[in-house]
Amino acid sequence: MNYNTAIAYINSFINFEKIPRYQYAASFKPERIRAVLDGLGNPHKDLNVIHVAGSKGKGSTCAIAAYILKEAGYKVGLYTSPHLINFKERIRILDGSRLNTGDAREFEGTINNKEFIELVEKIKPIAEKFREHKTLDRVSFFEIITACAFLYFKKKQVDVAVLETGLGGRLDATNVIIPLVCGITNISLEHTDKLGDTLAEIAYEKAGIIKDERRESRGQSLVISSRQEKEAIKVIRRVCRKRDAKLYEVGKDIKYSILNSSELGQVFDLEGPGYRYKNLELNLIGAHQIENASLSIGMLKAINKKKFYIKEDAIKGGLKKVDWPGRLQIIQRNPYIVLDGAQNPASMLTLASSVKKIFKYEKLISIFGISSDKNIRGVSNILRAFSDIIILTKASNNPRATDIPRLKSYFQNSRPCIEKSRDINEAVQKALKLANKEDLILITGSLFVVGDVMKCLKTV
Repeated sequence: MNYNTAIAYINSFINFEKIPRYQYAASFKPERIRAVLDGLGNPHKDLNVIHVAGSKGKGSTCAIAAYILKEAGYKVGLYTSPHLINFKERIRILDGSRLNTGDAREFEGTINNKEFIELVEKIKPIAEKFREHKTLDRVSFFEIITACAFLYFKKKQVDVAVLETGLGGRLDATNVIIPLVCGITNISLEHTDKLGDTLAEIAYEKAGIIKDERRESRGQSLVISSRQEKEAIKVIRRVCRKRDAKLYEVGKDIKYSILNSSELGQVFDLEGPGYRYKNLELNLIGAHQIENASLSIGMLKAINKKKFYIKEDAIKGGLKKVDWPGRLQIIQRNPYIVLDGAQNPASMLTLASSVKKIFKYEKLISIFGISSDKNIRGVSNILRAFSDIIILTKASNNPRATDIPRLKSYFQNSRPCIEKSRDINEAVQKALKLANKEDLILITGSLFVVGDVMKCLKTV
């Protein structure tokens, strides 16, 4: 098996990331991933895990926690989704030295081709048993990749693994672990056809990662939550009470104050149970990233009592060095080119606020593409309110991508000038021709679009 055949094999399994509509509860079966992992020797049971769910900021929160842990001297497994450029960036190890993948475009710590092939070859005999299972149905692409991550982290003997849930939480393939701590980022209306059409229903799915650890003789569960709408936090509090979990809330138990925020980074103070830090410098921009950083630090301080001790120097160093591409990422100036994968109304509102506060520009040119199962009308209404020109486009490798004619229908009688493009490359070239040095080009609507622009401009 070579790398291409390994990728083809993984892609031969049903991939719900590329299917707009499906029966959520019927498709996601925790007992199936447990059976797969049992056939592999249950590698997940040997891992120390930080587990993160939520609607917005999951990946950023995981990355921040991973970089702080790395700075503290730990070997950290990082599992996130989806990927931007290279499939393998979902599975990474941060341990103070970049793994040599031979590809300068790959993210720090990305699993190399040889090790990825070895994982696929090891998992193949088990995966085939569940390709068409009589009682557990078809194993999915995400379940296979999750199993690969567990195998890899065990093999590399990571000190801690930081896991981002894929969809929801309760039925997610990552939810087979007993975590050191759970983090729940901001919850908003998303995937309403699958997770429920109210914040309470969605919060219940996200809070499904909270375990009753006393049953496992692991002590009390620890949960850290970002600030939430009342409807969502009520559910999280109720689940924590039911499962005897200790809950800390950003905004209540963990408080921050922003001292400075610009396109070069941010400075903030943070205070939580038993700790206080001044003048923390965060490499990521946007006020929402300070919320994510506060959640990450809250999780790491909570596990001090369990296994890991994180000193202030490690927190400060990790925040300065954290890298999480595609989220308010500046890849060029004069004119600005900014990438952000905002794909629901809440994320787009946050993006609009951040762009207005952080940048000074004359004209804002947005390159916009979005998946067909998103709230296109809600996202479009926000985008056109702060854009001067919108160039509609479509990601190349996303079967869920909205076709340009349908996307244009959401911008009838729109204030901004609307342009169309055949592909990402044409969209970027149009934007560059339309932009002056004082303007800002914003690429948004989907991480698939962001990833395509990264490939087009070779930013990584």
